[in-house]
Amino acid sequence: MKDEESDHQLGSYLRARRELISPAQAGIPPGGNRRVPGLRREEVALLAGISPDYYLRLERGRDKNPSPQVLGSLARVLHLDDVERTYLLGLAAARPRAPRRKRPEHVPARVHQLLAHLTIPAFVEGRAFDVLASNPLAVALSPRLRPGENRLRSLLLDPEEQAFQQDWAKATADFVAALRTTIGDDTGNPRFVELVGELALSSRRFRTLWARHDVRNLDGGTTTLHHPVVGELRLHRDKLPIDDVILVLYYPDKDSDSDEKLRLLAALSSPVEPVEPTGPVEPADTAGSRPANTPRPRTP
Repeated sequence: MKDEESDHQLGSYLRARRELISPAQAGIPPGGNRRVPGLRREEVALLAGISPDYYLRLERGRDKNPSPQVLGSLARVLHLDDVERTYLLGLAAARPRAPRRKRPEHVPARVHQLLAHLTIPAFVEGRAFDVLASNPLAVALSPRLRPGENRLRSLLLDPEEQAFQQDWAKATADFVAALRTTIGDDTGNPRFVELVGELALSSRRFRTLWARHDVRNLDGGTTTLHHPVVGELRLHRDKLPIDDVILVLYYPDKDSDSDEKLRLLAALSSPVEPVEPTGPVEPADTAGSRPANTPRPRTP
C-alpha cells in the first residue's frame, strides 16, 4: 500500500467516494463545465453543512479528527451504506500506534478433524484470503482451494478461475471490497502489504477496484460456478469464524440438480479402494513355470 494512502486513509476514502457520486444523485442540476468526475469538493461541503476549507483539510489529511456529526453528514451526502459508514467512522477513530506483532494464522487440530468428516466442499481461509486447509471435495471443486493458494490472487490472475466464476466481474469487486474492509486501519500488516503490492503490479482489474475504495462484507450468499467436469453448480456459501480463521462451506439445495452433480463429483474424486482377494492365494512358483491350478508334484 502506498505511503500516502496509509497516512491519509480518511482523505483518500472521502475523495474516492466523492468521485463516484453524480450531481444527479446529489440533487444538483446538470450543466456547467465539469472537469472532475462526481462531485466537486465545495459541493460536498455545501451539502454536508461544513465549510469548503474544512472539507479540503479533511481530504488532504490535515484534519484527521472530525466529529461524529460531521462524519454522519458526509456519509449522507456520499450515500454510504451501513458497512461503508462504519468503515468511515473507523478511519476517523484510528490513532497512531506501535506496529502489531505478526502472529501466524493457525488452524486448530479440531478443525482439521471437522474438515475430514464433512461431505461438502469446505476449507479454511485467513484474513487475506489465504487457503490454510481444505478437504478433498473442496479441491475437487477447484484446485485453487488447495492449502497455500490465495483466493483473491487466483480470482484475478488464473484464467481457469475466471472461467469457473459465472459472474467474474462481481466476484472480483466483492473480494477486493472485502479485503479493503478486512484491512481497515491495519495497513502495516506485512501480509496485506505483500498481497496488495503484488496484485497492484500484476492486475489492472485490481488497480481499478482498489482505487474505488469500496468496502463491504463477504459473508454468506449464493453463487453459480462452472465446473469443467460436472458443469454448472449453484451453491450456497457460509463463513463461520473459528478462533482467528474462517471456515468456508459450499453446499447445494437438497435433492437439487447441483446436489446430484456434487455427489457425482465426490464419487469421481474418491480414491479407488484396492480389491481384496476372497480366497487363499497360492504362492508364486519360483522353481519354474507351470500351468495355473496344476497340483504341485509330491515328493517321494
